[in-house]
Amino acid sequence: MRQRIEATTVSIAITTVALVILSVAFPISLAAQAPTLAEQLAAQYKLVKMGSDSSGYSVVEEGTLLEIKKGGIIGVPYKNSVTRTATYQGGTVHASDAAGKVRGIGDKFCGLMHKCPSTPDAANDETTTKLFKVGDKVYPSKIDVNVDKDTVTMAIVSCDTCNKTDPPTYNKANVVFQFAKGSLAKTGAPEIEDTIGQLLAISDSSETQDQSGQQQDGQQQGAEQQGGQQQTQQQQPQSIQMGMTMDQVVAAFGQPEKTVNLGPKQLYVYKDMKVTFINGRVVDVN
Repeated sequence: MRQRIEATTVSIAITTVALVILSVAFPISLAAQAPTLAEQLAAQYKLVKMGSDSSGYSVVEEGTLLEIKKGGIIGVPYKNSVTRTATYQGGTVHASDAAGKVRGIGDKFCGLMHKCPSTPDAANDETTTKLFKVGDKVYPSKIDVNVDKDTVTMAIVSCDTCNKTDPPTYNKANVVFQFAKGSLAKTGAPEIEDTIGQLLAISDSSETQDQSGQQQDGQQQGAEQQGGQQQTQQQQPQSIQMGMTMDQVVAAFGQPEKTVNLGPKQLYVYKDMKVTFINGRVVDVN
């Protein structure tokens, strides 16, 4: 009898220890799976893919189309080995001088916040610069998050077909979004995207870049909505994907009970969820 009691006590102790370990390890595993700030921004902004051949550089795969909202960004042709860098802080664009540059396409960002050595062709950069105009369309080509310096740096490349630039030069530039000291680690992706959108807003044209296929899809969706809206609602998906447009959400879930308009940020409130949009794209659901 005594041996049976001792065995039961040992079993309970082992079970208790196992439960404690699981209760500690499970939240840690969830935290490890949480997307980083860089990953969240990468989900919002698709990067352009550039290529080159004997005729020069070209866009191999289009990225998220952005529209420049404020002047002050200076670009240089994509073939140049140096890249101008502008800093956006407090709602103002601060253009860099010839010292703000980056060497190569995949190298580390340099600029006002990241010092780089001088380059042999810096003088040539002065003769080929171009000031981006308000309304010009560009693609993001790289995003770098530096929490220690409270900066988010986005490299951009002009969409020459959108801007009707002939011959194409694919002007490029770096934009450093400077946040208050110690604030970036505490700032969520939607707020950062709000700041980026003040200067580089996601363009409405990005929804119609692939006109050959998307226009047909849009016409088909319109016919389905007019002829069978109830059937569409019955076939609604169980989840909302990051980057979906407002029209796609409405087509899947119907009109929201309430909407909140905060400029580039909008909220659609349904009975059992709240959808957050930045510049017309889904960034959060809760």
